[in-house]
Amino acid sequence: MLILVINCGSSSAKYDLFDITKGSSDIGRGVVERIGEEVSILRYTSKGNPEVETEVRCFDHHGAIEIIKETLMDKEIGVLNDLKDVAGVGHRVVHGGEEFNKSTTITDEVIESIEKFSELAPLHNPPSLEGIRSCMKILEGVPQVAVFDTAFHQTMEERTFCYGVPYELYKKYGIRRYGFHGTSHRFVSLKAAEVLGKPVSDVNVITAHLGNGCSMAAIRGGKSVDTSMGFTPLEGLLMGTRSGDIDPAVVTFLMQRENLGPEEINDLLNKKSGLLGVSGISNDMRDILKARKEGNKRAKLAYDMFVYRIKKYIGAYTAVLGSVDAVVFTAGIGEKVAEIRDSIEKDLRFLSAGGTEFLTISTNEEFLIAQDTYKIVNDITNGGEGSAIKGIAAWINKIKFLIRKKQNKDK
Repeated sequence: MLILVINCGSSSAKYDLFDITKGSSDIGRGVVERIGEEVSILRYTSKGNPEVETEVRCFDHHGAIEIIKETLMDKEIGVLNDLKDVAGVGHRVVHGGEEFNKSTTITDEVIESIEKFSELAPLHNPPSLEGIRSCMKILEGVPQVAVFDTAFHQTMEERTFCYGVPYELYKKYGIRRYGFHGTSHRFVSLKAAEVLGKPVSDVNVITAHLGNGCSMAAIRGGKSVDTSMGFTPLEGLLMGTRSGDIDPAVVTFLMQRENLGPEEINDLLNKKSGLLGVSGISNDMRDILKARKEGNKRAKLAYDMFVYRIKKYIGAYTAVLGSVDAVVFTAGIGEKVAEIRDSIEKDLRFLSAGGTEFLTISTNEEFLIAQDTYKIVNDITNGGEGSAIKGIAAWINKIKFLIRKKQNKDK
C-alpha cells in the first residue's frame, strides 16, 4: 500500500512516498523550497538514486503540490504510474490544540479546527491547510489524514500543562502548555523501547529533539507526562534563533526600553535570539563549535548555555519520572554532535551508574505519519473495529458542522 506524506512549511513543501506494507520502504522523496520567490528549488530522489536539484517556478503551496505530483508521475524519474495507486495522504499539522489527541481523517470540521489554531501557529498551520486543500483537489477521493505535533502531549495532566495565570484565561483563550515535536518524541521513544528490549508500557525515557528548534519530553510508559515547549515553540531550551526560557518581565522591560511593539518583540525572541543572539555569529551549531575551538568567548558562552539547559531539563525530568531507563538524543544536533552527547553523559554519570542508558536514535517523523495514515486508511477500507460507529459519528459531526456553518452565515 502506497502512502504519501506531505509536510508543508512556511516556504517549503516536503514529500515522502512509502510502500508501507514493505516496512519503512521509502521509494521517493523530495522538497520544493523557496516557495513564492522568483526562483524556487526542487530537490528529489527516487528508487535509491542520487539526489537531483533543479530550478522551478512555484508561487504558492498549491503549485508545490502540482510539482510534487508531476515529479512522482514523470515517465523518466517518477515512481507512480497512476495517482490511484496512492491509498492515503498523511499531513503533518503542527497545532491541533486540545481537540486532537491522535491522528484523524480530515473532514470539513477538522479543517475548521486547523484554521482556528492557525492563530497559535501562524507560520505552520496555514501552509498545512494549503497543502491539505491542494491534495484533496489533486487526489480527489483519496483519504487525507492529519497527524498533529501537539497530539502526543495531550496525555499531560492539568497540573503540568496549566500556567500560573488566572484559570479563566486558560478556559477563555486556551493559555496552556501544548508542546511540539510530538511525532518525533513518539517515534524515538518507541524505538528506545525496542533497543532496550522492553514493552513500551514498562519504559521511562527522556527524549531530546535537538535541531534548530529544540525540545525535550518526559515519557512514562509511552505517554508524554511533560515537555519543554509550551503555549508556543518558544519556551524551553536554547535554540538556533529562539530564546527558550525567559523571565516574562524581560519582555515588557524590553518593549518599554527599546520601544518595541508586539510583532517586534516576537521577532526578537523567535528569530534573533538563541545561539545566534548569544554568539553573534550563527544559529548553526557547526559554526558555533568552530568558533568556540578558535577561542571565541561568545561562541563558548552560547555552547555552554545550550548544554547546561539540556542537563537541567534531564535532571528535572528524572525527578518527574522517578526512574529513567534511557535518555535519547535525536534530530540534527542530537544525532550528529557527539561532543555534546558525550559531555552530557559524562556530567550525568550518576544516571549511568543507576542503569540509565544514553542512546542516539535517528528520528523518522515521516514514517510514523505514514504508519498512522496506513492504519486509518486500512480501517476505512476494510471496515476495522468500530468502523460502523465511527461512520455514524462522522455523519453526525458533518451535520453539526453544516448547521453551525449556516448559523454563522445567518448572523
